[in-house]
Amino acid sequence: MLALVGLVACGTATAEINLSKVWLNPGFYSAHFDSSKGLRNANPGLGIEYAIDETYTLTAGRFLNSDNAHSNYLGTYYQAWRWGNFKWGVVGGVFNGYPKAFDGGWFPAVLPVMSWESQHLGMNVMLVPPLKDRLYGAVSFQVKYRFGN
Repeated sequence: MLALVGLVACGTATAEINLSKVWLNPGFYSAHFDSSKGLRNANPGLGIEYAIDETYTLTAGRFLNSDNAHSNYLGTYYQAWRWGNFKWGVVGGVFNGYPKAFDGGWFPAVLPVMSWESQHLGMNVMLVPPLKDRLYGAVSFQVKYRFGN
C-alpha cells in the first residue's frame, strides 16, 4: 500500500491530486468453487486504486484471505475493452500471505477482471483459478467507492 501511495505522490508532486482517479475498497467477497473446505468467503481489508488513464490503473491493499491470514497485494489493471460503464481486461501483480502458496511469501498472479464503474460506486469481479492445493478457486467481488467527480 505504501508503494502505491509513493507512486501516486511522485506522479502528483507538483500537481493537485485528482480524487476522481482514486477508488477505495473494503476488501473482497469470494464465492469459492469448493464450499466444502470451510474457507472464509468474506475477505475484509482496505484497498486503493489509482487510474493512470482509461486503460491502466495501479492497485494495492491488504485483506484477510480465505485461509484467515493477512494478505497484501500490489498490481496493475489493464482494461482496454469498454462498453458503457463496463470494462474488461486483466489485473496482474504480486500477492502474499497464503500459507499453502509459497510458504506465505510473495508470488505473481494474472487474473481476468470485469469492472463496472459509475460516478462514485464501482465493482470489480475477478476469476481466481484454483492452483492445486495451494490456492482455492473463486469468483471474487470487490465493491469500491470514488470520492471525486
